[in-house]
Amino acid sequence: MPKDKPAPAAAYVASPLPAGAQLRNGLSVKSIEQSFLERRTFSLAKDEYTATRHDEFMTAAYAIRDRMMERWIKTQQRYHKQNVKRVYYLSMEFLIGRLLMHGVLNLGIVGETKKALQAYGLKLEELCEEEADAGLGNGGLGRLAACYMDSMATLGVPAIGYGIMFNYGIFQQKIVNGHQVEAPDNWLRLGTPWAIERPEYTIRVRFYGRTQQQHAGDGHSAAVWLDTEDVLAMPCDIPIPGYQNDVVNTLRLWSAKGTSDFDLEYFTRGDYFKAYDRKIASENISKVLYPNDKVSAGVELRLKQEYFFAAASLADIVRRFSTHNDDFKDFPKKVAIQLNDTHPAIAVAELMRILLDDELLGWDQAWGITQKTFAYTNHTLMPEALETWAAPLLGRLLPRHLEIVYEINSRFLRDVARRWPGDTGRLRRMSLIEEGEPKKVRMAYLCVLASHSVNGVSALHSELLKQTLFRDFHEMFPGKFNNKTNGVTPRRWLLESNPRLAGLISGAVGPDWATDASRLRGLLSRQDDRGFQDEWRRVKLENKKALAAHIHDSAGLSVDPDSLFDVQVKRIHEYKRQLMFALFLIHRYLLIKANPDADFVPRTAMIGGKAAPGYWMAKHIIKFINSVAGVINSDRTVSDKLKVVFLEDYRVSLAQKVIPAAELSEQISLAGTEASGTGNMKFMMNGALTIGTLDGANIEIAEEVGDGHIFIFGLKADEVAALRRSGYRPADWLDRVPGLRESVGLVSGNHFSKEEPGLFRPLVDYLLKDDPFLILADFGDYLLAQQEAERRWLDRKAWARSSIVNTALSGRFSSDRSITEYARDIWRAPCRGLAKPGRR
Repeated sequence: MPKDKPAPAAAYVASPLPAGAQLRNGLSVKSIEQSFLERRTFSLAKDEYTATRHDEFMTAAYAIRDRMMERWIKTQQRYHKQNVKRVYYLSMEFLIGRLLMHGVLNLGIVGETKKALQAYGLKLEELCEEEADAGLGNGGLGRLAACYMDSMATLGVPAIGYGIMFNYGIFQQKIVNGHQVEAPDNWLRLGTPWAIERPEYTIRVRFYGRTQQQHAGDGHSAAVWLDTEDVLAMPCDIPIPGYQNDVVNTLRLWSAKGTSDFDLEYFTRGDYFKAYDRKIASENISKVLYPNDKVSAGVELRLKQEYFFAAASLADIVRRFSTHNDDFKDFPKKVAIQLNDTHPAIAVAELMRILLDDELLGWDQAWGITQKTFAYTNHTLMPEALETWAAPLLGRLLPRHLEIVYEINSRFLRDVARRWPGDTGRLRRMSLIEEGEPKKVRMAYLCVLASHSVNGVSALHSELLKQTLFRDFHEMFPGKFNNKTNGVTPRRWLLESNPRLAGLISGAVGPDWATDASRLRGLLSRQDDRGFQDEWRRVKLENKKALAAHIHDSAGLSVDPDSLFDVQVKRIHEYKRQLMFALFLIHRYLLIKANPDADFVPRTAMIGGKAAPGYWMAKHIIKFINSVAGVINSDRTVSDKLKVVFLEDYRVSLAQKVIPAAELSEQISLAGTEASGTGNMKFMMNGALTIGTLDGANIEIAEEVGDGHIFIFGLKADEVAALRRSGYRPADWLDRVPGLRESVGLVSGNHFSKEEPGLFRPLVDYLLKDDPFLILADFGDYLLAQQEAERRWLDRKAWARSSIVNTALSGRFSSDRSITEYARDIWRAPCRGLAKPGRR
């Protein structure tokens, strides 16, 4: 393995382009056309007769990537030459989706690329459909990370994202007889044109072994980690281009490799399978996103993954810092590490290990550097979703790190005891170690203690963190806590996903909204313009027709583009209450059946999302939704008034088809459970109206648009808590809402499970005996909000006006605003957004 030695500073002096590079760097039609031909010939060894459609995609992607290369190199040279403070964004997930169109847009060469491809009889949009989604994430967490990487590049923030180069991403979802069936997502089967391997920067990551104290010559003692089992982490770099600003940042994903290809001793004995065992075991670390943690081997692999990418990233960060800096007291001046949720928390102990054992700093100095370097974003309010690791497992896998965690905890609890003498309850609550059998390490607490900033991701979420989950820590460290409401990139979610609407907007307010989303407010002056409203509605109808065609081609189901497109797409989870939406559809079905000649608003309900493979209830809800859809869609008396579609294998590329066509956005989680949500922002940006609770960022959306342009219902977070304290009895609510008992009775009567009687009895019991997320309590108010949405939708001018207002006021939810706030308040890093005033 090449020695991991910092390159000398002289290596970062900009060098002139080699001869012929202008061809690969040029943005003209001619240069792109020529580059396409050269790439197809010399990179793929294909011609117009032998190239497959996927080959044509790869060729186009290579040609576009070529145009990023010089910009990428020059960006990194500038960062090194100026020795700027860098942001290192550590995230277990990066749900980046497809990258070809994104790259073309950010380089500003959509028209040129289309014309160049036309010379070969190709269409850019069709080639984009050949690209596999890079499903390196499970939902909102990974998609947020991808949006933030785009914004950091667009705003010129010197940043690197760190994660894992999973061979298999989030599973492919197949719906078989209504059930979710998981299939491997082998997104790298045909290769990816974007990732560039960097074996020269491979890092050795250690596991297991034992520690031994060793005295250094200057009187310090340090631990030596011995008898380890090692894995190599090889970086794969993906360029992240900013929007038309010549900045290209890096997403560095680590791929696990064995320390040797095979064991020669076993091989020479003829035991060929055994010879490869260690290599296979090592490389399993980056094989699959989120192994099944219902078994002990899966739990251990998950912890291995988290340490693998944290350790490799920290080694890389220290290497880069050491290239231009000699004194580690300057580390926080040059390095800002953002922990995206608790998955990278072990990085705290790893940095302490490096400073104590490798750099031989004293404890207080090392801890001070660590606290000034790390910042932590929390993404959940649910205690059960916060990671804890069994201390015996952590001690066996990472013995030195458990020692460090124990020492951090010991010193911290002494501070707590001095401040609150005799308060043993507080000591127990705040300890990094949860007592029990076995003891567990509370990783979220480690993040809070080790970070100079702890932020939630919506105003409500941040307040609830201080009041509930981290109340004791907020009392001790009130200055750490702040809010940074999530955001989404308008380049991906409006400019790329909705080109029809983007064109209409640019014609009305100019094109600069793509980098300054506050300019969308200019649409407010057009909200009552009848001609503009007509154009707005025409764009929405075209998007609905395109989605209807996709549904027909993929699912064989015909839906009416003139119906109300009512959409709930997100990870399937009880608190997100897809079950309440399904119950509403049953209620609606019964109403239509009872009044077949009445004039109902035609509605197409779409639900999409994946359930974690081991989450039985979520998977059962998927089966239930599909069974309800089967009954409703096959009933001719209702089929022209109500259709239900389950969108199979929901992913980024499918979201880019669904969101532009949606009219009603279902954001119906129980108040106080959703940290923020970003789907709500994407729908808003594309002109959908929200029907939702006062939860997460829904509150801020409602504040922005006002009561007339959103449909809010349900209990507030404090009312939820009060109802639970008073003793919630869900069955008591059945007769409070007309038709609710009948709707639940239809389920218990096996109307949706005639071939499997009793199949959905667990769901009925769940609602009537437990109902932990208060579906029945909120149902009546939900019905009223749905009725109001229908009344508004029938007034096409009023609906168009509200749709325009939603898009116009969505600038507050741009990820550019979020990143500007992170750079200003937390990272203290360079950011173009700080140079100009912006509406907050």
